[in-house]
This record gives sequence, structure tokens and C-alpha cells, in this order.
Amino acid sequence: MSDENNVMPKINHEKKYTIYQIAMNLTVTCLVSGAIIAATYFITAPVAVKTSAKIKTDSMKSLVMDAQKFNPVKNKKEWFTAEKNGKIIAYVVPAESKGYGGAIKMLVSVTTQGEIINFDILESKETPGLGDNASKDPFKSQFKDKSAKNLEVVKDVTKVDNIQAMTGATISSKAVTKGIKEAVEQVSQYVRGK
Repeated sequence: MSDENNVMPKINHEKKYTIYQIAMNLTVTCLVSGAIIAATYFITAPVAVKTSAKIKTDSMKSLVMDAQKFNPVKNKKEWFTAEKNGKIIAYVVPAESKGYGGAIKMLVSVTTQGEIINFDILESKETPGLGDNASKDPFKSQFKDKSAKNLEVVKDVTKVDNIQAMTGATISSKAVTKGIKEAVEQVSQYVRGK
């Protein structure tokens, strides 16, 4: 026998898939992926909620150092009471005002007598080195223990009862002061109405 007779013909073994088979493969892949995502969410969601709550509590704790616990205020979105020995010593409330670069979002702590304890700027797009200094001293420290009547921005350094504008950032100074003043007035009105 010659080698020519022993040569086997080449057979093409390429497998062809039908549209039905492709659809089934994609369906199985989607189901497996969805199950993995759902399992991941099921495991991480409670951790994310606890972490978010801790961050919020830590932020409020930095605003009212003496507080032992914080409770949401009924019918007031994002308002919290700061309590010590079962007594309300302050309120932590959100504030927002329009600055030079857009919205300035803050968290303000106010005593039950309507005096500012502290504030944190949560979101701001103010000019770096100018308006963004609102969250730093000496501007920030001017607000401590002030009531709404003293929350007026001035450029006269002799008016120590008011808020001194930041150099080159009068619009930002006024915006932060306006937001905080509104928060103080809202807390004062709420306390009087109780």
C-alpha cells in the first residue's frame, strides 16, 4: 500500500451554534453575574450603612463635643438633637447658601439658646486659597457663641461683634454667614415653638 492511499480526508470539526444556544449561554451568564452582585451587595450593604452612620455621628460629635448621643428630630429632615445626660444641649442642622462657586453645604451646631457652637462645610466649590478658607481659622472661629443678630459680614476690623470678611472673598464670607444665620434662626424658631 502506498502512502497516498492511507491519507485520511480532513474533516472540519467546527461547531456551529444556533441562536437559541447563544441566548441560553448569555442567560446563564447573566444569572450567574446577577447572583454574584446580589451576594456582594447582601454582604457589604449593612457594613456601608454602619460606616455611613459612624461618619455622620463622628462629624456631629466634632460639632458638639459635650454630646453623648444624637437623635433625629421628628418632622425635620437631617436635623439632630445633641444630648447630654438625657437633656438636649444643642441641635445639629443642615445649612446651604449660594457662594461665588455655587452651593455651599454646611452642618451647623446651635445651642438651645440660639448661639453657634461650630460648623463644618460639607461641600463647596469656592476659589482655592480665598473662599475655601471659610472652613479654617481665623474666619471659622469668629462664629463661636454668636447669635443671629451678630451674623453680619463687615470689613471694619473695629466691629468685633460681627463677622470679618475674608480678604478677597467677600462673596464667600457673606454666603457662609447667610447659611449659618438661617440655620440659627430656624433652630431658634423651632425651640420657641416647642
